[in-house]
Order: sequence, then C-alpha cells, then structure tokens
Amino acid sequence: MVVSLVDHTPRGTACRPLREPSFYYFAYGSCMCPVDLKRSLGENTHPYVIGAATLQGYRPGFHYYSPQRQCSALDILPAPGQVVQGVLYRLPWRLSPRLDQREEVYQGSYRHERVTVHSAGRVYPRVRTYVVVHKTTQEIAPSDWYSSVVLRGAITCHLPEQYCWQLFHHMRQLQRA
Repeated sequence: MVVSLVDHTPRGTACRPLREPSFYYFAYGSCMCPVDLKRSLGENTHPYVIGAATLQGYRPGFHYYSPQRQCSALDILPAPGQVVQGVLYRLPWRLSPRLDQREEVYQGSYRHERVTVHSAGRVYPRVRTYVVVHKTTQEIAPSDWYSSVVLRGAITCHLPEQYCWQLFHHMRQLQRA
C-alpha cells in the first residue's frame, strides 16, 4: 500500500508531512526498536513511528534461527483469540529494499504478509509485516542481545506493560530451558 499523507509519531509529539510514497509496516521483533532499525535502514526512524499497534489472531514465537544475526528471531504464527503487540511505522518506500534485506527476504528466510492492525483507535488494513518461511518445530532461545533489543523497542514505543512482561518471561523461559 502506497500512501502519502501525514506521518504521526507516538503520543502526538510531532506531526510532519511525508512528501514521498510510503507504506505501513508492523514490527513485532527487534525492528520495534527505532534505534536498532536505524542501524539497518541508515537513517533515523523515530519520525516514522505511528505508535503501538495490535495484531489479532496471531501469537509470537521463536521458530527461526537467523544465521545473519547468529541467534533466534521472533516470528508470528496464526492463533485464534491471541494477539501480538508491536509497533506501526509509516516508512518511505525508498527504505523497502533495505528492510527486506534486514528481514532476509532475499535469502528466503522471511516473506511479506499483509495484516490488519489496530493503533490508537484506528484500523490499518493491508499493513506489511514479515513471517518466517521455514519454521522450526521447536522454539529456539533468543540471545541476551536480541532479547534486550526487543524489550527496548517495546518499552520505547509504549507497548502495554503486561505484554512487555509476558514477552520478557517467555524469552527468559526459553533461555533457561
């Protein structure tokens, strides 16, 4: 979906015109952290954050090992009645190839999926997210580094506190197994 309206940052702190083609992106793993996303995309991504968002009918899981990151990474799996919290971005279209590279689309690790998310009382249809192509049967424990980046993004972008704790406990449980 290509749009070019106005970009909204979390908590209404700023609003600036986005005068180039753009797309909505739902991040639920390390990309929730705008600082870490900047590392891959090469520019500040804070202005592109719309805010915390909810994806219904899915659950998070660690069913992928990333050779590039040398650790497991989050995935989403269909799960009626469950939700995944994440961050909704409105990114310039020119960043799409770099985001695909970060998500290892070209290596066949993740693929685009269109989802509907809810953020700040609005519904956003046909939002891009990424799902693992070849899922492992068992969850793989995330590294301490990956866990900290995921939690930093969740807290920075104001995901619900209860969800942050659930994510924390899930990652710790996998690491202790």
